[in-house]
Amino acid sequence: MTGLPPGRRVAVFAGGDPPPVQAARWIPRGTLAIAADSGLDHAHRLGFEAQILVGDLDSVSLGAADRHDGQVEEYSEDKDCTDLELALEAANRRASAVVVVGGHGGRLDHLLANAELLADHRWAGTELTWLAGDDLATVVRHRGVLRGKPGDLVSLVPLGGHAIGVTTAGLRWSLQNATLAAGSTRGVSNRFIETTAQVTVDQGVLLAVQPGAVLIGPFLPEAPLQV
Repeated sequence: MTGLPPGRRVAVFAGGDPPPVQAARWIPRGTLAIAADSGLDHAHRLGFEAQILVGDLDSVSLGAADRHDGQVEEYSEDKDCTDLELALEAANRRASAVVVVGGHGGRLDHLLANAELLADHRWAGTELTWLAGDDLATVVRHRGVLRGKPGDLVSLVPLGGHAIGVTTAGLRWSLQNATLAAGSTRGVSNRFIETTAQVTVDQGVLLAVQPGAVLIGPFLPEAPLQV
């Protein structure tokens, strides 16, 4: 059992620092794999063969590129977006649930841009999960179910603007119809008091970050709490 959302799933392997080997446990075998440039190397390291390689191919290793026998969507280096954005667009055409693997570490500008990218309205109908190094991040639009252990940390970070009407259940410091303003740290370092927590938001997008969860999960689903 994995912690990924139901529906057709796509794993998007991004560049940046190599993901931990434990990330492979979160991706069911048979999941369609899309690699964003050097994400192909990360996919191979975790034991996955990407069916689609996307990007300007300026950072993927020659060995990984030569080994790839799937589809290639190659773009010019003069493109107006990152390889991860192109890979997400490809995934969004094929799936109702996407897990992004990697895209952390390395350059700060890429890390910040990757987080904001996940909040874009283009993915509003897609369940998005991010395995960012050791940390698990879930994009919450309207309602999200989080799983962990009592005492585990979770931070609720607004993306792309204010998150309005935020209500939580199953967390130590509960919120009731609250506003998490852009730039505020109010939602940082909350804790699970149950194995399941729910977060709802009336307007805006939240990134629910669970530090270290990739190393110890995935977590088995249980009956959801009522908010």
